[in-house]
Amino acid sequence: METRLLIAGEQVAGAGTPLAVENPATEATVATVGSASAEQVDAAIAAARAAAPAWADTPALERAELLHEVATRLRDRTDEIARAMTLEGGKPLVENADEVGWTAAAFDYYAEIGRNFAGRVIPPIESSQVALVLKEPLGVVAAIVPWNYPLLLLAWKLAPALAAGNAVVCKPSELTPLSTLMLAPCLDHLPAGTVSLLAGAGDVGEAIVADARVDCVAFTGSVATGKRIAARCAERIARINLELGGKDPFIVCADVAADIDVAARGGAWAAYLNAGQVCTSAERFYVHDSLFDDYVAAFAEHTRTLVVGDPLAAGTDIGPMVSAAQRAKAAAQVDAAVAAGAELVCGGDSAGHDRGHYYAPAVVVGAPADTDLLREETFGPVAPIVAVRSLDEAIELANGTRFGLGANVYTRDLETAVRCMRELKAGTVWINDPLTDNDAGPFGGFKQSGLGRELGQEGLEAFQETKHVHMETRIEAKDWWYPYGSGAS
Repeated sequence: METRLLIAGEQVAGAGTPLAVENPATEATVATVGSASAEQVDAAIAAARAAAPAWADTPALERAELLHEVATRLRDRTDEIARAMTLEGGKPLVENADEVGWTAAAFDYYAEIGRNFAGRVIPPIESSQVALVLKEPLGVVAAIVPWNYPLLLLAWKLAPALAAGNAVVCKPSELTPLSTLMLAPCLDHLPAGTVSLLAGAGDVGEAIVADARVDCVAFTGSVATGKRIAARCAERIARINLELGGKDPFIVCADVAADIDVAARGGAWAAYLNAGQVCTSAERFYVHDSLFDDYVAAFAEHTRTLVVGDPLAAGTDIGPMVSAAQRAKAAAQVDAAVAAGAELVCGGDSAGHDRGHYYAPAVVVGAPADTDLLREETFGPVAPIVAVRSLDEAIELANGTRFGLGANVYTRDLETAVRCMRELKAGTVWINDPLTDNDAGPFGGFKQSGLGRELGQEGLEAFQETKHVHMETRIEAKDWWYPYGSGAS
């Protein structure tokens, strides 16, 4: 399994503090990775700075061909990369194979988008003039990504940044560096320095963010870390693109009584995918009280059928959580809610496992509105279900946190769907089909869920600078120049 960094086109051993990568299913060490030393961070950024001008000048069609080749190489290595992601992150193998495919698709998408748009022509002030709006690369982009989808969330930054003509320095989470470092053979046809892959913890990320040679920082992670990055970048007016926390609501309307089993299964998938460790996991369920008892029963019945086990084994639905700390956070929220009067309907234990960070998917009812389980991000396989009397109440509660990343709605009524589409304060609203991504659809959050957007045209423009060019084709004096006393107006 590859544990070497990629700097200036060469794979090198990390010279910094070693990182022990844990298998969350067994708690055994999978591999030890040398993190990037301060000198290696400097070398990677210097290489990116040197490579950026030539990459920016590379014709967009040539860049597209190179990005398509990245996608091809990724698909060819699906099995080994997916296995590495499963060993280091605990997500079931089938989900990681999907992630590799989605990652490749992002490179294919931006390969084409990047050669389809470089600005626009706008109407000039006078007929003898030409007016252009140009989109140019920023220069050097830092892509700092979390552990839950280490390749996909990297691709959402790396692919558009490269397509726009930038060089990129990438840092994965210290929990899941292996699959990212395994990308080196998928990138070695790119000019040296165009992409660097660095392992490391927060100190490495801090050094990258603080470096004046980095023109933009694209980050996915916690609100707290995002605020620190924003503050550091603000000091030097560097561009930022932040995808931060979420506490996504899931509304089940009164008109779906005939589809309650489907809405329950969809809800369970939205809550428990990747053990609930998805930025847009459904973490608050608001169900019309006329359906509440039946919905909870259907949800719990389905939850009890889910297989919690070895993520490498066929038939496993839910693997372990990524770390002991993440499991403890989810368990603490559930325990505090129960202590405050909530009922744990099912789950919430180790699912029969003596080792590994397993947490059986939990269904909770009756949680007080002021508990962290309904206010703060859980990032675990927990579904708190709340009865509401009306759609008005559901929307008010859905909008009632500091987050606004995504929201889900189940309804058969078009008027209800349109109202939710307009009134829910979230970057993505899924109606009757939770958590479906679309490379062409921009992704990001309202409020403290982030700044900027990934994916779509917006995802490309996040890594482009805008320049207005005003060209007069004649060289002649203008009537409105000095002196004003000539009578010109």
